[in-house]
Amino acid sequence: MPKEIKQLDETACKILEILERDARISISELASRIGLSAPSTTERVRKLEQDGIITGFTVEINPKALGYILEAIVRVKPSPGNLHVVEQLILNEPRFTSCDKVTGEDCFVTRIYLKDVSELDDLLDPLHEKAMTNTSIVKASPIKNRMVPLR
Repeated sequence: MPKEIKQLDETACKILEILERDARISISELASRIGLSAPSTTERVRKLEQDGIITGFTVEINPKALGYILEAIVRVKPSPGNLHVVEQLILNEPRFTSCDKVTGEDCFVTRIYLKDVSELDDLLDPLHEKAMTNTSIVKASPIKNRMVPLR
């Protein structure tokens, strides 16, 4: 049974918007920005976590700073009977940084980062025995990890 959908008040929306921009903000600074006391703010954040709205606080890493100069989207269409085998190959390869199971002609849409385009064949060759792939190099990402509308 689905969990009850929560309606967010203005304060909760402000908290989420601020934390989305800077998850490392101190509780005292967050409290100051939303106009509540630190204990009240702590309780509001804790409630958002308990309700499953906040699921974690993360760090964002710049792949280019680590030498990954190319990002690619790889659409994967397993051959008949190989869906689970291909999924396991993707799960076991750490260079796949995201993977979505999708409807339509492809079964998986993945993202990978590469230090050089020559890595592409080594990465995808194990899949080619079990699937067809279609690769697009990402030129730019005008929207990256945008938060869903809160209202």
